[in-house]
Amino acid sequence: MRFPHCALLTSALLVAGSAFAQKNNTVTFGLCTDVHIPTMHDSEERMTVFIEAMKKQNPDFIIELGDFSIPKPEYQKAYDIWNSFPGEKHHVIGNHEMDGGTSHAQALAYRGMDAGYYSFDKNGFHFVVLDGNDKIDPDRKGYQQLIGPAQLAWLKADLEKSQYPVILFSHQGLSIYQSHQETYGVENYAEVQALLQAHNRLHPERKVIASFNGHTHTDYAENIDGIWYISTTSMAYHWLGEDYEHLRYSEEVDKNYRWIKYTAPFKEPLFTTVTVSSKGRIKIAGKKTEWVGPSPFELGFPENLKPYVHPEIKKKKLRF
Repeated sequence: MRFPHCALLTSALLVAGSAFAQKNNTVTFGLCTDVHIPTMHDSEERMTVFIEAMKKQNPDFIIELGDFSIPKPEYQKAYDIWNSFPGEKHHVIGNHEMDGGTSHAQALAYRGMDAGYYSFDKNGFHFVVLDGNDKIDPDRKGYQQLIGPAQLAWLKADLEKSQYPVILFSHQGLSIYQSHQETYGVENYAEVQALLQAHNRLHPERKVIASFNGHTHTDYAENIDGIWYISTTSMAYHWLGEDYEHLRYSEEVDKNYRWIKYTAPFKEPLFTTVTVSSKGRIKIAGKKTEWVGPSPFELGFPENLKPYVHPEIKKKKLRF
């Protein structure tokens, strides 16, 4: 079983590239992921806490990394709270955006997105949003995780045109994380990584420096060939599954939110701000809370997942 290597925060990786050393650009963004509005009874309160915090901190933009919600009237208030942020804001399409018979096109239209993948520049950095929901086999049922050929071609061309260092966002990771139940990450992650590494060899002055993802509901960072792959945990909970069913709220909540008993919720919403400097630094502010009720490990969850499963987005200082 393969796990991310948090131990890779070594001195060998703490040297900034000389191509960045003469510049002094910084960008800060507010980050949350896997809000899962239909699953949690207090999603609107969690979203309110995030947005109010972002109004005070005033980052250059905010972004959510997918699995936000499906477009139904009963979830509209949470969207309205998100949209109340007065500054720049971005969405990433997750796999659960298409639950309940929602089509990919409907999920995009509801968010005012022309496509699931796009890019933008901010403060001397180039940001790329990817869509990991391309179909491997249109006839195959269930969630599929792929950056398809057309999107890969677009990504290569977009990187070629970029004039700045690059940061990627996706829902499904561009590296692999294996839990006790399944493997998380796009199925062609090796192909995507090879494309990114080829770009970096040719263009070290505007290289890809980091890739942020959600989906795993875990917190970790690993460096692969000079690129940081950073997974951010859910705003709301860690998914446990039916083997770890536990009633943490009232019977009424359990009745109205039928998936909540299979989760280990966080007492407070988890989110963070990220500041990136062209001096070669990535600072993740972090946020810590507590489990609601027993921890996953008190319920028998695999102990070897402890480094990645916790009610916290850990503070990190990374160098590129």
